[in-house]
Amino acid sequence: MDAFASAIALCHPAPGDAVCLLAESQSRLLNIELAELACLKLGLRPFRCVLPTPAPTAPVPVRSTGASRAIQHHPAALAAIKASPLVLDLTVEGLLHAPELKEILGSGARVLMISNEHPEALARLLPQPGDEPMVKAAVKRARAAKRMRVTSAAGTDLDISMERAVTAGVWGWTDRPGTIAHWPGGIVVSFPAAGSVNGRLVLAEGDVNLTFKRYLQSRVALTIEDDHITKIEGSGTDAMLMRRYLEAWGDRAAYAVSHVGWGLNPRARYEALSMYDQRDTNGTELRAVAGNFLFSTGANEFAGRFTEGHFDIPVFNTTIELDGEAVVRDGVVL
Repeated sequence: MDAFASAIALCHPAPGDAVCLLAESQSRLLNIELAELACLKLGLRPFRCVLPTPAPTAPVPVRSTGASRAIQHHPAALAAIKASPLVLDLTVEGLLHAPELKEILGSGARVLMISNEHPEALARLLPQPGDEPMVKAAVKRARAAKRMRVTSAAGTDLDISMERAVTAGVWGWTDRPGTIAHWPGGIVVSFPAAGSVNGRLVLAEGDVNLTFKRYLQSRVALTIEDDHITKIEGSGTDAMLMRRYLEAWGDRAAYAVSHVGWGLNPRARYEALSMYDQRDTNGTELRAVAGNFLFSTGANEFAGRFTEGHFDIPVFNTTIELDGEAVVRDGVVL
């Protein structure tokens, strides 16, 4: 509860503020209760807005999309959410890519996504004041760059145009109206414009596919042309899983690049995925591990592509260069 109170306090709510605890029937009840107790401890006025988790509509299981379908433009729920200066997002997938987010932020509400993690992980990854300047500096570098190049000893050689890319960073809290952040934080991501990504991305043993919540056991090589994966090479289970999952969507956009970036959180642990059952983790910690290249496929609204098919893949031991200058070398943040 102390960790929840500290994270909420970083959002600078005013005493007596209404705080919407937005959740759904499949949300982690323990986190809802911890958030409510923490708000009461801080002298806030929390209330729960709990919606039914919608029935699945996709042809395959969907995990870790950042696009909750729980609100479904419910007019009364939206009115309550928009009336709250602070929204604690406790939905299963989160509001980051939800269709209602623009309307919610437009009302002036600020949204803290409390990732669907075991509370032990949230407590370990409590945001620290020093996280903000570190992430802001990385965002500034990425926004100023014209090209990103990612290479590795495994064979990765990926070229990404950063011109017209949209870049954002998350340090774990939000204290300005009309903004969103997620806890755990410590990540910078860029959404490239259409026609910006080409090359080869080689996933080695030990890299992570967070849709499957699985450390890779075998090599997978992705050929990317004009933003889209055109070839998946590999003879092991990992390549087969990726091929079958992408094929199931029947949607070319599922093969497209969503965002690229890197982790900056020195407290996030690579081995954490092995310590929790699959339903006990959303994998946000792995996205934030310092020095990983975070590669994502699926929806990219800034390139005009929309799909529920989604992979988040932290790739380790890469070198990331912006306009020829390394910001990560062999998996170590510089």
